[in-house]
Amino acid sequence: MIRKDFYKKINKTFGVSPIVALLGPGQCGKTTIAREFLKEKGKYRAHNYFDLEKKSDLDHLANPETALSGLKGLIVIDKIQRRPDLFQSLRVLVDRPKNKQKYLILGSAQRELIKQSSETLAGRISYLELTPFNFNETDNLEKLWLRGGFPKSFLTKSEENSFNWRSDYVRTFLERDIPSLGIRISPHKLENFWMMLAHYHGNVFNASELSRSLGWSYNTIQDYADILTHTLMIRQLQPWLENINKRQVKSPKIYFRDSGIFHHHLGIKEKHALLRHPKLGASWEGFVMEEIIRAIDAAPNECYFWATHNNAKLDLLIIKNGRRFGFEIKFSQTPQVTRGTHSALQDLRLEKIFAIHPGNRRYKMHDKVEACGAREFLRSCGKIFTTSKEKAWRK
Repeated sequence: MIRKDFYKKINKTFGVSPIVALLGPGQCGKTTIAREFLKEKGKYRAHNYFDLEKKSDLDHLANPETALSGLKGLIVIDKIQRRPDLFQSLRVLVDRPKNKQKYLILGSAQRELIKQSSETLAGRISYLELTPFNFNETDNLEKLWLRGGFPKSFLTKSEENSFNWRSDYVRTFLERDIPSLGIRISPHKLENFWMMLAHYHGNVFNASELSRSLGWSYNTIQDYADILTHTLMIRQLQPWLENINKRQVKSPKIYFRDSGIFHHHLGIKEKHALLRHPKLGASWEGFVMEEIIRAIDAAPNECYFWATHNNAKLDLLIIKNGRRFGFEIKFSQTPQVTRGTHSALQDLRLEKIFAIHPGNRRYKMHDKVEACGAREFLRSCGKIFTTSKEKAWRK
C-alpha cells in the first residue's frame, strides 16, 4: 500500500530541517516507507541506507563522520536508538558549509531518543509520527476497527491469522523491543499491567486503584503507563481545565492507540464477538477518536477531553489554529443532545460539536450540534481546521 500522505509530509518537512526523524511503533511500516522514499528521490542508493540491526552497518559507522561525509543526497539511518551517539556526528555533518546531505532517521518514539536528539540537534531536526494504517488509506472501517492498522494484521487473509499475528507482536514487543530501548523491566509484569489497562480503556486513569490491585507502588504504575505511552501503545488523553466555577476532572483518560491490540488483550477475534462485548462502546470511542486525531493531524497538546463532577462531559476536544471543536462518539444510530452537550458548548465556547455514530445519516441536532456517520466524517474532517466556512469541508 502506497502511503502518499506520509511521503508528502516527509518532503514538506525536509523543506524546514535537514534531518527528519520518523518515529513510530515497531512494524508500523517505517522501514518500508523509508526505502520507498529513498527510491522516489532518484536512483536507489543502497549504500545510503544503514540498518543498525545489521552488524555490518554498525561496523561501517564505527567512525560515523568518516563513513558519512562522502555520501550525497538523502541518507537513511534505521533503528537510530541503537546508536544515540550518532546525533553529535549528524550535527557536525549538517553544519558543514554548503551541506547537501539530508538525513531520514527512523526510531521508536521514546523519551530518551527524543530528549537527546532535541538537545544535540536543536534547530536541525523535525519529528514526524508514522502511525499504522488509517481509514483514509484503507477505506474499510469495519475491518480496520476489528484488526487495527498494523499492516501485517490488517492485510492478512483471515481473522485468525490477524489475531495470531497480534499475539506474536505483543510477545515480541515485550521481550525484544522494550529491552532494545534500554528499558529494564520484567516483560511479565509489563504484560500484566497492559492487560489491566484494557479495563480502563476509555476511562479516567486511576493509578492509585491500580496500585492497590497489583500491589505495586504508585510510581511504578505511572512509570509503566509512561513506557506504553512513549512507545505509542496507549494514549493518555489529558483533561482540559476551563476557567469556570465548576469542579472538573483533572486525571487523564487511557486509550489503546490501536484497536486491534486492544481487541487482542480482550480476546476478541471476530466481529460478532466484538458486537456482544461489554467494551463495545469504549472500543468504538477509542477507535474513532484516534482516527479523528490522525485525519485532523492534531498534535498531543491540541487534544483533550473535558468532564465535570456533575456529569457534563466531552469525549474529545481539539483546539487548533485558535479554533475549538468538540466530538461526542457513541455506538448508537440515534445520538442525543444532552444537558452535558449544552454545558460543553457554553462553558468551552465551542464552534461546534460533532456527534459521530456508526451509521450513514447526517443531520442537525441543534444549532451547533451535528450528527455524522463515521465514514463520511473521516473522509472530510481534515478540512475543518483549515477553512473558515463549514461548507468547504462538506465538498
